[in-house]
Amino acid sequence: MSTANITQDNGENFAEVARPTGSQRDTAELGRELQEWLTGRLPDGADPVVSDVRLPAANGMSSETILFDATWTESATDPLAGAEPGTRRTHQLVARVEPGASSMPIFPSYEMGTQFAVMKTVRELSDVPVPAAYWSEPDAGPLGAPFFVMQRIDGDVPPDVMPYNFGSWVTEATEEQRRALQDSSVGILAGLHAIPDPLEHFPFLRLHDAGPTAEQSFRAHLARQRGYYEWATADGPRSPLIERCLDRLEANVPADDSPAVLCWGDSRIGNVMYRDFTPVAVLDWEMAAIGPREMDLAWMIFLHRFFEDLTTLAGLPGLPDFMRRDDMAARYRELTGHQPENLDYYSLYAALRHAIVMFRVQSRAIAFGQSERPADPDDMILHRKALEAMLDDTYWAQVR
Repeated sequence: MSTANITQDNGENFAEVARPTGSQRDTAELGRELQEWLTGRLPDGADPVVSDVRLPAANGMSSETILFDATWTESATDPLAGAEPGTRRTHQLVARVEPGASSMPIFPSYEMGTQFAVMKTVRELSDVPVPAAYWSEPDAGPLGAPFFVMQRIDGDVPPDVMPYNFGSWVTEATEEQRRALQDSSVGILAGLHAIPDPLEHFPFLRLHDAGPTAEQSFRAHLARQRGYYEWATADGPRSPLIERCLDRLEANVPADDSPAVLCWGDSRIGNVMYRDFTPVAVLDWEMAAIGPREMDLAWMIFLHRFFEDLTTLAGLPGLPDFMRRDDMAARYRELTGHQPENLDYYSLYAALRHAIVMFRVQSRAIAFGQSERPADPDDMILHRKALEAMLDDTYWAQVR
């Protein structure tokens, strides 16, 4: 999730997590391509002009993000019409572009059309603040890869580089403000999980014809995770630690006949824009799935704990009273009436998923000459000690 070079007092270098190389695209050329594409998408006479094209440093490691303004003459048939026909109006937009195979992507596929469909449907069926998704382009011709265009929203994002608990607007906030951010973030999960009949509304997220219960959907999700690990290690080293975690999880799937829900997937505060500590945009839907509620909740909790463990290694105070597991579970119960169960299990699953992503990121860094291959492949996992402690059932006793 971040670029971190954490060193103990004795100088031992723990690990380095490399972010995928930023885009080298020419923004002027991108502007011309987007303008040509918009001309074909908008009604005749719109005459779009694209300006202020920017390639921000991404907070996550998923699709390429392009920020741009587009001005055109609106008409009655304009899908974004908000003024009298004939008015020229500027729209602030974002394009999310699938990464190319040559960039050694983090995931085997990005399914931009699926992300687009999830965003549109969530926006229609809930009050979760998802940006409006305007167009989906499956053709790689216009920008070199499939992409979609969505509304651009202004807000503050808890940074990954360096992590927000190393020092940021989050650490500078009052305890009450952080609690508001924490509670409203759990509220995002409550809102998503309240969407009824997820298999009906999101049939494209069903895995392997999984049944409607939390357990059935999770077993399919876990099988897919095993497949992701095999893909991520196909051309490189394997991790005995990750394989131990997969074996443990597969042998101990919790019985749960409660209905599966829509899961955001990458449910962390670094994928949310806030304004006055309230969510205004929920982003990054490439990991959306149908599954147990605890899958989302545990991911949100663990990703904060991951950053907290880094602050400990760096000798920083961190935010030990923020996003504590018991507080998060209690808030979720208050909002939904559902008592989260088996959080040790789903926290291990979250840590495993993150480990596979980190293993892929480090393999990518090695392939691009940004890092050297360690003698022990498990050292490619930044939170190796946390995973080992979870397998020993000692991790959460240390951090509660």
